Amino acid sequence: MINHIEKVVYTGKTHTTGGRNGKSRSTDDRLVVDLSPPGSNGPGTNPEQLFGAGWSACFLSAIGKAAQAAKVALPADAAVDAEVDLGLTGEAAFLAARLNVSLPGIDRDIAQSLVNTAHQICPYSKASRGNIDVEINLV
Repeated sequence: MINHIEKVVYTGKTHTTGGRNGKSRSTDDRLVVDLSPPGSNGPGTNPEQLFGAGWSACFLSAIGKAAQAAKVALPADAAVDAEVDLGLTGEAAFLAARLNVSLPGIDRDIAQSLVNTAHQICPYSKASRGNIDVEINLV
């Protein structure tokens, strides 16, 4: 089921040339990044790292929204470490991901509840749900 947007609040625009051996630039020039294949010694980063950075940032913000609704103060050192796998099944490429969430000082049951809520409201989680293998771990 596709969810339709009623109101667009932001559109990120990028221009990429050269694929995994190229360069990406946002139209506002706030992002300029060289790209290289995963595991290479080439300059820059790769799409899996960019996806992980975007998802982990969005997920941590979703945890913040969940914490605010639950009237729980997030610690300053709350963090999400993303691991994005690029793998093959036969000739087909697929992604898998793990988000490792650290909420030090918060009761484990409360932290788990915040993580569960965040996974329901985070746009990246919604986009990946049912499409790739995802693990959300409270560490």
